[in-house]
Amino acid sequence: MNKEDQVIEGFRELYNKLAWLNKSKMEIALKGHKPSEVHCIEYIGKHADANVTKLAERFYMTRSAISKIAKKLMEKGLIESYQRPENKKEIYFKLTEQGEAVSRIHEELHNAFRERDKAVFEQVTEAQYDSMLRFVERYSSHLEAEIKKHGVERSAETDD
Repeated sequence: MNKEDQVIEGFRELYNKLAWLNKSKMEIALKGHKPSEVHCIEYIGKHADANVTKLAERFYMTRSAISKIAKKLMEKGLIESYQRPENKKEIYFKLTEQGEAVSRIHEELHNAFRERDKAVFEQVTEAQYDSMLRFVERYSSHLEAEIKKHGVERSAETDD
């Protein structure tokens, strides 16, 4: 296996290990909420004036798929919609108290995961971080360009 394949396989393996380790704790603490719902809650909580278009772009999903998730979140009482006085056309989302509680639980889980993995990250030098971040940015930009070459907008990538 060449180094390029090793890197790709390494990313895949890291992702799978993280997902496996985190999954059971997430499922227990956030019972009744799908990962896509929790990630939408997280985004809405951290970004003012979140809307279907912004969520679709962030998660590489269609606006239709995000609309379905948003509807479920509203039915569960986790988010509510609003309009700004200067723009009656656009619908935005914000968290309810229940949604903020879910967001806090999710953040606490991530903090616990970071604490679990702290021993590894404490050993990484600034130069190593800089190198890794440059690579991730370069690869991400390349993939974004490939997506655009295929004439596919980010928001039309995936439909749930």
